[in-house]
Amino acid sequence: MSGAGSHHATICVVGSSNIDLISRVPRLPRLGETLIGHSFHMGYGGKGANQAVMAAKLGARVTMVTRVGRDVFGEGTLRNYSDQGIDTRHVRFDEERFSGVAPIFVDDNADNVIVIIPGANMGLTPEDARAARDGILAADVLCCQLEIPIETTLEAFRIARSGGVRTILNPAPAMFLPDELLRLTDICAPNEVEIEQLTGRPAVTLSEAEKAARELLDRGPGAIVLTIGDRGALLVDAEGAHHVPAVEVEAIDPTGAGDAFIGSLAVFVAEGFDLREATRRAVAVASLSVTRIGTQVSFPDRRQAEDFLAERGRIATV
Repeated sequence: MSGAGSHHATICVVGSSNIDLISRVPRLPRLGETLIGHSFHMGYGGKGANQAVMAAKLGARVTMVTRVGRDVFGEGTLRNYSDQGIDTRHVRFDEERFSGVAPIFVDDNADNVIVIIPGANMGLTPEDARAARDGILAADVLCCQLEIPIETTLEAFRIARSGGVRTILNPAPAMFLPDELLRLTDICAPNEVEIEQLTGRPAVTLSEAEKAARELLDRGPGAIVLTIGDRGALLVDAEGAHHVPAVEVEAIDPTGAGDAFIGSLAVFVAEGFDLREATRRAVAVASLSVTRIGTQVSFPDRRQAEDFLAERGRIATV
């Protein structure tokens, strides 16, 4: 490698595919209340899919390992992956389950509520991970989340470790994490709510967030990169803690911002940037994504990301 940013990143994602059903509403409804919404948008989503598309938009070679239903949503998802230039050899149809869906409500303050109905995602098995061994071992970085069976994520991480592939775990939605999975995790990247659920510690202030991150770090990951909304991210590792502020923007829709962060973090890590620099870049990309409505359609491509970084003057372009 001639320098950070010169390596062509190769990313493998073992994770979920959903269809996002996004409703814009004036405010989030109370229990039993019916509201008239502003607009409706249907898009491709799922944490795994979003992170894969973000990586592909930044120019990485991406392999997706996932399951979709044998239905119009699943067929559309497969076509979307192909349109994004993502390797679909390990995208399998589930003959028993419907494709995963995610109804999402976004209010005028850009706050959201999301319900995940996993469907075919729960049919992604450890055997599917083993069948995708070549794609995992060919990657610089493997990304996984928790919208698929945890034993599948664990098997994918075992394969990655056997080949020296770096791993990023996005523990969302938060649930019990086996110590083995955490020991196989190079970078664990939760948000504030997830780290509170994982550790039982509050993470409201930066000081509290650091203490919670250190508790999770003690269980085995190489580093914790905690996303903290409009405050940016907090990197905690053996060298200490470093706060990366968000880039100030006019937020329109935060849906998918966490996935934009994870997908871009994977690319920048794979390109050879140290974790602090990769985190700074990923925060900027995620900040840009919230200025647009939608999930994958809001993600910037490489040129847009570089222009944004240069315009804000915080980071030299690659």
